[in-house]
Amino acid sequence: MIAAPISHRASMSLQDVSVEIGGHLALSNVTFDVEAGTLMGVVGPNGAGKSTLFNAIAGLLPVRQGTVSLHRAGQESGGLAYVPQRESVNWRLPVTVMDVVMMGRCCRLGWFRRPGRRDREIVKACLGRVGLWDHRSALMTELSGGQKQRVFVGRALAQEASVLLLDEAFSGVDVAAQEALVEVLQTLRDEGRIVLLATHDLTNLTGRFDQVLCLNRHVCACGPPEQVFTPEVMEQMYGAHGVRLTTDGER
Repeated sequence: MIAAPISHRASMSLQDVSVEIGGHLALSNVTFDVEAGTLMGVVGPNGAGKSTLFNAIAGLLPVRQGTVSLHRAGQESGGLAYVPQRESVNWRLPVTVMDVVMMGRCCRLGWFRRPGRRDREIVKACLGRVGLWDHRSALMTELSGGQKQRVFVGRALAQEASVLLLDEAFSGVDVAAQEALVEVLQTLRDEGRIVLLATHDLTNLTGRFDQVLCLNRHVCACGPPEQVFTPEVMEQMYGAHGVRLTTDGER
Protein backbone atom coordinates (compact mmCIF):
# COMPACT_ATOMS: atom_id res chain seq x y z
CA MET A 1 0.00 0.00 0.00
CA ILE A 2 1.05 3.62 -0.56
CA ALA A 3 2.07 5.27 2.68
CA ALA A 4 0.05 8.31 3.79
CA PRO A 5 -2.43 8.48 0.88
CA ILE A 6 -3.60 11.96 -0.03
CA SER A 7 -7.14 13.17 -0.59
CA HIS A 8 -8.21 13.07 -4.23
CA ARG A 9 -11.52 14.88 -3.90
CA ALA A 10 -11.70 17.82 -6.26
CA SER A 11 -14.23 19.35 -8.62
CA MET A 12 -13.64 20.99 -11.98
CA SER A 13 -15.53 23.76 -13.75
CA LEU A 14 -15.26 25.23 -17.25
CA GLN A 15 -17.09 28.48 -17.91
CA ASP A 16 -17.53 29.91 -21.43
CA VAL A 17 -14.18 28.50 -22.63
CA SER A 18 -13.22 29.35 -26.21
CA VAL A 19 -9.97 28.30 -27.90
CA GLU A 20 -8.62 29.61 -31.19
CA ILE A 21 -6.08 27.69 -33.29
CA GLY A 22 -4.59 29.19 -36.45
CA GLY A 23 -7.24 31.87 -36.59
CA HIS A 24 -10.08 29.34 -36.39
CA LEU A 25 -12.39 28.82 -33.41
CA ALA A 26 -11.70 25.27 -32.22
CA LEU A 27 -13.92 25.50 -29.12
CA SER A 28 -16.75 27.96 -28.54
CA ASN A 29 -18.24 28.87 -25.14
CA VAL A 30 -17.73 25.45 -23.57
CA THR A 31 -19.35 25.28 -20.15
CA PHE A 32 -19.71 22.23 -17.89
CA ASP A 33 -19.00 21.09 -14.33
CA VAL A 34 -17.60 17.80 -13.05
CA GLU A 35 -17.93 16.71 -9.45
CA ALA A 36 -15.44 14.60 -7.54
CA GLY A 37 -15.86 10.89 -8.12
CA THR A 38 -17.02 11.12 -11.74
CA LEU A 39 -16.00 9.07 -14.77
CA MET A 40 -16.94 11.15 -17.82
CA GLY A 41 -16.81 10.14 -21.47
CA VAL A 42 -16.12 12.89 -24.02
CA VAL A 43 -17.56 12.01 -27.42
CA GLY A 44 -17.90 13.71 -30.78
CA PRO A 45 -16.77 13.44 -34.42
CA ASN A 46 -13.28 14.02 -35.75
CA GLY A 47 -12.46 17.71 -35.42
CA ALA A 48 -14.99 18.21 -32.62
CA GLY A 49 -12.31 19.61 -30.32
CA LYS A 50 -11.85 16.74 -27.87
CA SER A 51 -8.05 16.93 -27.87
CA THR A 52 -8.20 20.72 -27.90
CA LEU A 53 -10.42 20.60 -24.82
CA PHE A 54 -7.96 18.36 -22.96
CA ASN A 55 -5.00 20.55 -23.96
CA ALA A 56 -6.85 23.63 -22.72
CA ILE A 57 -7.72 21.98 -19.40
CA ALA A 58 -4.09 20.87 -19.01
CA GLY A 59 -2.84 24.38 -19.76
CA LEU A 60 -1.06 23.33 -22.96
CA LEU A 61 -3.18 25.63 -25.11
CA PRO A 62 -4.12 29.23 -24.28
CA VAL A 63 -7.77 29.97 -23.64
CA ARG A 64 -9.03 32.94 -25.67
CA GLN A 65 -11.84 33.56 -23.21
CA GLY A 66 -13.44 31.84 -20.25
CA THR A 67 -12.02 30.02 -17.25
CA VAL A 68 -10.90 26.51 -16.31
CA SER A 69 -11.04 25.97 -12.55
CA LEU A 70 -9.92 23.02 -10.43
CA HIS A 71 -11.31 23.22 -6.90
CA ARG A 72 -9.38 21.04 -4.46
CA ALA A 73 -10.92 19.77 -1.24
CA GLY A 74 -7.67 20.44 0.63
CA GLN A 75 -4.10 21.49 0.10
CA GLU A 76 -2.98 17.85 -0.07
CA SER A 77 -5.19 17.04 -3.06
CA GLY A 78 -3.22 16.15 -6.17
CA GLY A 79 -3.23 18.00 -9.47
CA LEU A 80 -3.92 16.95 -13.03
CA ALA A 81 -2.41 14.21 -15.21
CA TYR A 82 -2.80 14.04 -19.00
CA VAL A 83 -2.49 10.83 -21.04
CA PRO A 84 -2.21 11.95 -24.69
CA GLN A 85 -3.09 9.98 -27.82
CA ARG A 86 -0.75 7.09 -28.52
CA GLU A 87 0.27 8.65 -31.84
CA SER A 88 1.84 11.59 -29.99
CA VAL A 89 4.17 9.35 -27.94
CA ASN A 90 7.71 8.54 -29.15
CA TRP A 91 7.71 4.76 -28.76
CA ARG A 92 11.32 4.46 -29.98
CA LEU A 93 12.71 5.56 -26.63
CA PRO A 94 14.22 2.53 -24.83
CA VAL A 95 12.37 2.99 -21.54
CA THR A 96 10.93 0.34 -19.27
CA VAL A 97 7.51 0.20 -17.70
CA MET A 98 8.99 1.18 -14.33
CA ASP A 99 10.86 4.12 -15.93
CA VAL A 100 7.62 5.54 -17.32
CA VAL A 101 5.70 5.24 -14.05
CA MET A 102 8.64 6.75 -12.12
CA MET A 103 8.33 9.77 -14.44
CA GLY A 104 5.07 10.47 -12.60
CA ARG A 105 7.05 10.95 -9.39
CA CYS A 106 9.48 13.26 -11.20
CA CYS A 107 6.57 15.33 -12.54
CA ARG A 108 5.24 15.75 -9.01
CA LEU A 109 8.47 16.28 -7.07
CA GLY A 110 10.91 17.72 -9.61
CA TRP A 111 13.11 16.23 -12.33
CA PHE A 112 16.40 16.84 -10.47
CA ARG A 113 15.38 15.00 -7.32
CA ARG A 114 16.62 11.42 -7.05
CA PRO A 115 13.81 8.94 -6.35
CA GLY A 116 13.81 7.72 -2.78
CA ARG A 117 12.45 4.68 -1.00
CA ARG A 118 8.94 6.12 -0.74
CA ASP A 119 8.93 6.93 -4.47
CA ARG A 120 9.85 3.33 -5.28
CA GLU A 121 7.12 2.07 -2.94
CA ILE A 122 4.56 4.31 -4.63
CA VAL A 123 5.62 3.17 -8.11
CA LYS A 124 5.38 -0.47 -7.03
CA ALA A 125 1.90 0.10 -5.63
CA CYS A 126 0.78 1.94 -8.78
CA LEU A 127 2.03 -0.82 -11.06
CA GLY A 128 0.24 -3.34 -8.87
CA ARG A 129 -3.01 -1.41 -9.19
CA VAL A 130 -2.89 -1.46 -13.00
CA GLY A 131 -1.79 -5.13 -13.03
CA LEU A 132 1.67 -4.59 -14.49
CA TRP A 133 4.14 -5.17 -11.64
CA ASP A 134 5.28 -8.41 -13.30
CA HIS A 135 6.02 -6.38 -16.47
CA ARG A 136 8.01 -3.67 -14.66
CA SER A 137 11.27 -4.47 -16.52
CA ALA A 138 9.68 -4.80 -19.97
CA LEU A 139 10.37 -2.16 -22.60
CA MET A 140 7.36 -0.09 -23.62
CA THR A 141 7.88 -1.26 -27.21
CA GLU A 142 7.17 -4.84 -26.07
CA LEU A 143 3.70 -4.10 -24.67
CA SER A 144 0.27 -4.37 -26.24
CA GLY A 145 -1.86 -1.27 -26.78
CA GLY A 146 -3.95 -1.98 -23.70
CA GLN A 147 -0.89 -2.52 -21.54
CA LYS A 148 0.62 0.77 -22.69
CA GLN A 149 -2.52 2.62 -21.70
CA ARG A 150 -2.44 1.02 -18.24
CA VAL A 151 1.22 2.06 -17.85
CA PHE A 152 0.22 5.67 -18.47
CA VAL A 153 -2.60 5.37 -15.97
CA GLY A 154 0.02 4.05 -13.53
CA ARG A 155 2.16 7.12 -14.24
CA ALA A 156 -0.84 9.36 -13.52
CA LEU A 157 -1.37 7.51 -10.22
CA ALA A 158 2.30 8.06 -9.34
CA GLN A 159 1.68 11.80 -9.81
CA GLU A 160 -1.06 11.46 -7.16
CA ALA A 161 -3.35 13.34 -9.54
CA SER A 162 -6.94 14.19 -8.64
CA VAL A 163 -7.94 14.68 -12.31
CA LEU A 164 -6.99 12.32 -15.14
CA LEU A 165 -7.46 13.15 -18.83
CA LEU A 166 -7.18 10.24 -21.26
CA ASP A 167 -7.29 11.09 -24.97
CA GLU A 168 -8.55 8.21 -27.17
CA ALA A 169 -7.42 5.57 -24.69
CA PHE A 170 -9.53 2.93 -26.51
CA SER A 171 -7.89 3.53 -29.91
CA GLY A 172 -6.28 0.35 -31.23
CA VAL A 173 -7.23 -1.57 -28.08
CA ASP A 174 -9.36 -4.73 -28.15
CA VAL A 175 -12.61 -5.01 -26.20
CA ALA A 176 -11.13 -7.12 -23.39
CA ALA A 177 -8.33 -4.59 -22.85
CA GLN A 178 -10.87 -1.75 -22.92
CA GLU A 179 -12.90 -3.39 -20.18
CA ALA A 180 -9.78 -3.99 -18.07
CA LEU A 181 -8.90 -0.31 -18.41
CA VAL A 182 -12.45 0.78 -17.53
CA GLU A 183 -12.33 -1.34 -14.36
CA VAL A 184 -9.15 0.48 -13.27
CA LEU A 185 -10.69 3.88 -14.06
CA GLN A 186 -13.90 3.05 -12.19
CA THR A 187 -11.81 2.18 -9.13
CA LEU A 188 -10.10 5.58 -9.36
CA ARG A 189 -13.52 7.22 -9.71
CA ASP A 190 -14.68 5.44 -6.57
CA GLU A 191 -11.74 7.01 -4.68
CA GLY A 192 -13.02 10.48 -5.53
CA ARG A 193 -10.97 11.25 -8.62
CA ILE A 194 -12.30 12.89 -11.77
CA VAL A 195 -11.56 10.91 -14.93
CA LEU A 196 -12.29 12.27 -18.43
CA LEU A 197 -11.84 9.88 -21.34
CA ALA A 198 -12.24 11.01 -24.95
CA THR A 199 -13.52 8.29 -27.27
CA HIS A 200 -15.10 7.70 -30.68
CA ASP A 201 -16.71 4.48 -29.45
CA LEU A 202 -20.39 5.05 -28.65
CA THR A 203 -21.05 1.45 -27.53
CA ASN A 204 -21.49 0.51 -23.86
CA LEU A 205 -21.39 4.14 -22.71
CA THR A 206 -24.06 3.59 -20.07
CA GLY A 207 -22.09 0.76 -18.46
CA ARG A 208 -18.80 2.62 -18.61
CA PHE A 209 -19.47 6.27 -17.77
CA ASP A 210 -21.39 8.23 -15.16
CA GLN A 211 -21.60 11.31 -17.37
CA VAL A 212 -21.07 11.97 -21.08
CA LEU A 213 -20.00 15.27 -22.64
CA CYS A 214 -21.21 15.50 -26.25
CA LEU A 215 -18.94 17.90 -28.11
CA ASN A 216 -18.83 19.44 -31.57
CA ARG A 217 -16.76 22.59 -30.96
CA HIS A 218 -19.49 23.51 -28.50
CA VAL A 219 -21.33 21.51 -25.86
CA CYS A 220 -24.21 19.68 -27.51
CA ALA A 221 -25.24 17.99 -24.26
CA CYS A 222 -23.80 16.91 -20.92
CA GLY A 223 -25.33 14.47 -18.49
CA PRO A 224 -26.01 10.78 -17.82
CA PRO A 225 -25.48 8.71 -21.01
CA GLU A 226 -29.03 7.36 -21.00
CA GLN A 227 -30.37 10.92 -21.18
CA VAL A 228 -28.07 12.80 -23.55
CA PHE A 229 -28.26 10.71 -26.72
CA THR A 230 -31.41 12.20 -28.21
CA PRO A 231 -31.89 12.52 -32.00
CA GLU A 232 -31.36 16.27 -31.68
CA VAL A 233 -28.01 15.87 -29.93
CA MET A 234 -26.83 13.19 -32.35
CA GLU A 235 -27.71 15.45 -35.27
CA GLN A 236 -25.70 18.29 -33.74
CA MET A 237 -22.69 16.01 -33.49
CA TYR A 238 -22.92 13.84 -36.60
CA GLY A 239 -25.52 15.42 -38.88
CA ALA A 240 -28.24 13.32 -40.53
CA HIS A 241 -26.08 10.22 -40.07
CA GLY A 242 -26.32 10.72 -36.31
CA VAL A 243 -30.11 10.72 -36.46
CA ARG A 244 -30.00 7.40 -38.35
CA LEU A 245 -27.70 5.96 -35.70
CA THR A 246 -30.15 6.96 -32.97
CA THR A 247 -33.13 5.55 -34.88
CA ASP A 248 -31.36 2.27 -35.58
CA GLY A 249 -30.40 1.95 -31.92
CA GLU A 250 -34.03 2.27 -30.82
CA ARG A 251 -35.23 -0.61 -32.97
